[in-house]
Amino acid sequence: MKTIWIATSNAHKVEEFKEMLVGYEVKSLKDLDQKIEIEENGTTFEENAICKAMSLYNVLHEPVISDDSGIEVDAMDKKPGVYSARWMGDQTYEVKNQAIIDNVKGKVRTARYVCVIAYIDEQGEAHTYRGEVEGEINSHPVGTNGFGYDPIFYYPPYQTTLANVSDEKKNAISHRGKALRLFIEDLKEKEL
Repeated sequence: MKTIWIATSNAHKVEEFKEMLVGYEVKSLKDLDQKIEIEENGTTFEENAICKAMSLYNVLHEPVISDDSGIEVDAMDKKPGVYSARWMGDQTYEVKNQAIIDNVKGKVRTARYVCVIAYIDEQGEAHTYRGEVEGEINSHPVGTNGFGYDPIFYYPPYQTTLANVSDEKKNAISHRGKALRLFIEDLKEKEL
């Protein structure tokens, strides 16, 4: 079984990748013997994803994937964007979600989740795959499934927020799921 390393220690992300990367052994930063510093100093999702993946690749010299994802809220000039995880510092997502709800009151509520997966192959060459899902900011949090901004991300075709659907339904349309499917498609093509 081939191994793919993921430049993350986020257990939820690791589980999501494991579910979709059937046939691969998925390892993460938690499986490393050493601690490595990963800087996210890019201004785009692509730059951050490549930066994270390269940090791990430079240690292992094995295939590595990483993702950078976030929410873009149109009424907030596409913020928090690449700063989604770090936006508002150590505040809880309940506080962050309420801040977004407050920011869009009386404004356009459109938003999107964006995910870019960077894959560094055996030769150290970077490839990126982008997935997006369009939605709206809900007027209040709904649901307890998922994490982060899911309780306020209303997905019109499901007529509810992403925190209010099963992981299976979420993965079928999610930004990470879309980017991961593009990556898997490309990986299969390259291995043929």
